[in-house]
Amino acid sequence: MTLLVTGGAGYIGSHTVRALQQAGHHPVVLDNLVYGHRSSVEEVLRVPLVQGQVGDRELVEALLSGRHPACGGEPVRAVLHFAAYAYVGESVLDPAKYYRNNLGDTLTLLEALVEPVRSGRGPAIPIVFSSTCATYGSPETVPITEDTPQRPINSYGRSKWMVEQMLADFAAAYRLPSVIFRYFNAAGADPAGDLGEDHNPETHLIPLVLDAIAGRRENIKIFGTDYPTPDGTCLRDYIHVSDLADAHVLGLRHLLAGAVPQPIAPLIFNLGTGTAYSVQEVLTVAQEVTQRPLTAVVSPRRPGDPPTLVASAQKAREVLGWEPRYPDLGEIIAHAWAWHQRTGPTP
Repeated sequence: MTLLVTGGAGYIGSHTVRALQQAGHHPVVLDNLVYGHRSSVEEVLRVPLVQGQVGDRELVEALLSGRHPACGGEPVRAVLHFAAYAYVGESVLDPAKYYRNNLGDTLTLLEALVEPVRSGRGPAIPIVFSSTCATYGSPETVPITEDTPQRPINSYGRSKWMVEQMLADFAAAYRLPSVIFRYFNAAGADPAGDLGEDHNPETHLIPLVLDAIAGRRENIKIFGTDYPTPDGTCLRDYIHVSDLADAHVLGLRHLLAGAVPQPIAPLIFNLGTGTAYSVQEVLTVAQEVTQRPLTAVVSPRRPGDPPTLVASAQKAREVLGWEPRYPDLGEIIAHAWAWHQRTGPTP
């Protein structure tokens, strides 16, 4: 079936496009290419790419209806929505950018999805939404379940939290079926080595570590070594990007099978392994995997960094039958390193 993947030229979006292809679907990517990569879609995945904004209502409606040439005359059966700006620090400095793109444009998309209901032409088009553990803020207890109170502490997290609220309201009013995935620390690369993590600027720990090991940067900074953790550095739950992609295929299947609560409401799932690794452990494992040394520099804590973030993903396992294929940190880093060596991030 034809599916619309917004932000499908980005890191998690592109890996999910591949998983959808492998499941027999026909993804069409909509991406403004501010941070996404045209080559990932056109040269690696070889699926239709439409450069544009999710907030362009005319363009979105043309895609959903199948009138856009990229859809080959086939209407879109469901949407997987990854398109968002995701730099926490930038969101604090420029919240308007995040609310306009992440929230405002998503509202336009949701209005298009429920237009058949509002006009009496048919049911709403289902959506799988890419949310984040940043909606939890600094949780008081771990592991974090889907019922953990959400107290986002920056504009990025709040923009995602607000979309979750919109999805709940649209479900109640327009019977919009939706799945919400709250990711923990996405990492790794496709085992084939042709898709990987390429952000500019890069802010995620594992690619920064590999950049330092490869000589693209002088060292890696450890922000704080005095946390109440076994080695004093922050603990995080790293989830392989291909495992995240698999979960989206399962969530989509669940939606299209009509398996939604009554009264209708979003289905919400954490995605993580349930295992926390410290910053120091990531550095150690990366050196073991690559067999290369690494220079680390201790820096002061960053404001707002919780000591520990680890998921309970039991609900995704029980309801969707999801099971991570690559839960081991060494394998996650090995896949990322293979991509770094073969293709590497954009200079």
